[in-house]
Amino acid sequence: MQQDATDSTVAVVGLGYVGLPLAIAFADAGFTVIGVDVLEEKCDHINGGRSVTPDVSDAEVSAAVQAGRLRATTDFSSVAGAGLLSICVPTPLRKSKDPDISYIVDACMSIVPHVVKGTVVVLESTTYPGTTREIIQPNFEDAGFKVGEDLFLAFSPERIDPGNQHWTVKNTPKIVGGLTPTCTERACEFYAKALETVVPVPNAETAELCKLLENTFRSVNIGLVNEFAIVCNKLGVSTFDVIDAAATKPFGFMPFRPGPGLGGHCIPVDPLYLSWKMRTLDYKVRFIDLADEINSSMPTWMVHRVTDILNEDGKPIRGSRLLLLGLAYKRDVGDIRESPAVDLYEALEQRGAEVSFHDPHVARMDLRDEAVAGLSLADALAGQWDLILIATDHSSVDHGAFADLGVAVLDTRNALAGRQAPNIHGL
Repeated sequence: MQQDATDSTVAVVGLGYVGLPLAIAFADAGFTVIGVDVLEEKCDHINGGRSVTPDVSDAEVSAAVQAGRLRATTDFSSVAGAGLLSICVPTPLRKSKDPDISYIVDACMSIVPHVVKGTVVVLESTTYPGTTREIIQPNFEDAGFKVGEDLFLAFSPERIDPGNQHWTVKNTPKIVGGLTPTCTERACEFYAKALETVVPVPNAETAELCKLLENTFRSVNIGLVNEFAIVCNKLGVSTFDVIDAAATKPFGFMPFRPGPGLGGHCIPVDPLYLSWKMRTLDYKVRFIDLADEINSSMPTWMVHRVTDILNEDGKPIRGSRLLLLGLAYKRDVGDIRESPAVDLYEALEQRGAEVSFHDPHVARMDLRDEAVAGLSLADALAGQWDLILIATDHSSVDHGAFADLGVAVLDTRNALAGRQAPNIHGL
């Protein structure tokens, strides 16, 4: 076994929307970065100077590669000798909504044989509290390491907000919690050389729970305003007018916006990791479960709204031609993971509607093993629609042009704020 890690080298396992920005940040700080990913095509793209995530430009990747500061590989033995090894792999949910940490386990098993003494290993993948200590630590100790003495293990939650041009991996405060005080100190030393603000916390469990609290806070509050939207609809009041009025209070209120559901890689998933963990301790986290129930039901509520609006025009949903504006889970990104718009598309099709979509950031989607292509802007505007549903309010889309077509529009994002017409229907 090699005896010493090299402080000038960083290894990042997983080169997706979390790992690649982190790798670029360390490369920009002068480190030699070894990126490891199981997908050979992704590694080829990066080594060719091309980005694999929208938040990192081709120019940034190309500069790091050409300077010899970034190399991508599928070979896990390449991590040998790295001073810092960061694990940034996916942590999805199973169909049963239980945590799937198989990617973490696989990554850990793949790197353990190659890690050397003195290495700082940091898990960044969002997971339930206890994962770092209960799952990661035993693998290294079984290999002969003594955590806190010759290997330093910590958790640091990723805080990537896809599409956010202001808050990036470099300037978003970085939480770090180790299994021992020395682990925390060593991990912080590395991150402080590449990131602007590093925040040490007492232990790994605090860091793990920090991320879950952040996204549970958002999930619960979005669940609240989503249910409030249903309340407002039944009372015949504009949801967004009420929220805007409440937001004038300078204290004690934080505005959240309703929508057709909850999507993305974090908010629909992360709180359920905590909910699962607490069920193993015979405790039910009621706020989390209720918020998940409400947020998950919003696409169904939207289908009811579509049905009601079509009925007002004397049209059945079966056979109606519907256009979804926006397929991504949020504005100005091309990510459709957990997107409620995809759920809406499927649900409307299942009720016999002829559904199409236009999204400037999503050219196609795979649905039931078939590729579904989106419409161009010209084709979307020229279509003969019975109803247009604004599911994602991309800033580059002129939603008013679609409202001017005169057909029924269901605006779930308040994209047409301030416009009033008989054909415009709010959430």
